[in-house]
Amino acid sequence: MTDKIHDLIIIGGGPGGYSAAIYAQRSKIDTILIAEHPGGTAADAHSIENWPGVESKPGMQLMMDFKNHAESYGLKTIMGTVQKIEKKDEILEVSTSNETYKGKNILLALGLKRRKLNIPGEEELLGRGVSYCATCDAFFYKDKTPAVVGGSDAATMAAILLSEVAKKVYLIYRKGELRGEQIWIDRAVENPKIEILYNTEVTHINGENKVQSLSLSTGNELEVDGIFIEIGSVPSTTLAKSAGVKFDDKEYIIVNEKQETNIEGIYAAGDITTGSNKFKQMVTAASEGAIAAQNIYLNIVRERRNK
Repeated sequence: MTDKIHDLIIIGGGPGGYSAAIYAQRSKIDTILIAEHPGGTAADAHSIENWPGVESKPGMQLMMDFKNHAESYGLKTIMGTVQKIEKKDEILEVSTSNETYKGKNILLALGLKRRKLNIPGEEELLGRGVSYCATCDAFFYKDKTPAVVGGSDAATMAAILLSEVAKKVYLIYRKGELRGEQIWIDRAVENPKIEILYNTEVTHINGENKVQSLSLSTGNELEVDGIFIEIGSVPSTTLAKSAGVKFDDKEYIIVNEKQETNIEGIYAAGDITTGSNKFKQMVTAASEGAIAAQNIYLNIVRERRNK
């Protein structure tokens, strides 16, 4: 355990975490950031086209820009998984498998985790044709036929990315109309390599050592070489619950206008919170991170003045 007490420990390396880090470092707040991998789920995006000032850039590249920007001000990024948060007196302790760090404040920028179909074959064939990241695995489907499940931006973007290398792509959605940004919908609908199967669900993923076909709710069996599951995400709640943070009925962390939770010294920002009208976008996550960092700074200034 290190004896140093930081002003702020940020947990999470997505837009909310790194935005907070930039503002914290510029305010001379002693800050460290702990992340399993830099970029969060934003790094998985094939192309980000709604970040102001950037017409189009791969998610990983844009998130590396975030990371490098924060680190240019002296931020230390620690790669690791936080296993426990404990409050001892007025100090918050954050433990990874290798070290325990102490801080006066914590910002939870945990983001979301991929939602699963929870159907037979999904777990058994994970990594053998079942994937949750088209950006990571599209390369393996050159001249093959994969399927994408989902109807939001993540699904349409995945289908479009795969169409650049695949022979054909099936986009399978359980409802009768795609949702999300119209520009992505139009691109998917107009793409000659993408066939959209509406009002259809995947009920079983079939294959011996790899994905070979999908059983559909229509009664048909669809031969494919792989399946990309893009049906949204759910909050990463385990760590926050262990710290005693309160959630709403959808398991999003309840925050006020200062990004404060019910636990003094613990803030939250990004997709995991009830903030920003639950509009889950990079720009709102970054905004919440900045708001949290500003309020932490103001609290630190008040404490110093009162001493």
